[in-house]
Amino acid sequence: MSIIYDKLFKLMAKKNISMYRLRQEKAIGQSTYYKLKDGTGNIDTRTINKLCRILDCQPGDILEYVPDNDLPAKGP
Repeated sequence: MSIIYDKLFKLMAKKNISMYRLRQEKAIGQSTYYKLKDGTGNIDTRTINKLCRILDCQPGDILEYVPDNDLPAKGP
């Protein structure tokens, strides 16, 4: 995957916004949240829009494009 969401989790921590709140606001489900965390998930533009509204940010504040050859290897 070439889109990573590390910025999302850092911004959530900075703004003290929990996964529970994202679920309450119907922005993202628990399984999607954990898939994003482990690098196997993806979200659509409607979800990005909801997250940006909740976090008061721009899309580039929550996701980043990284060429596949620059991604760290996932180990067991």
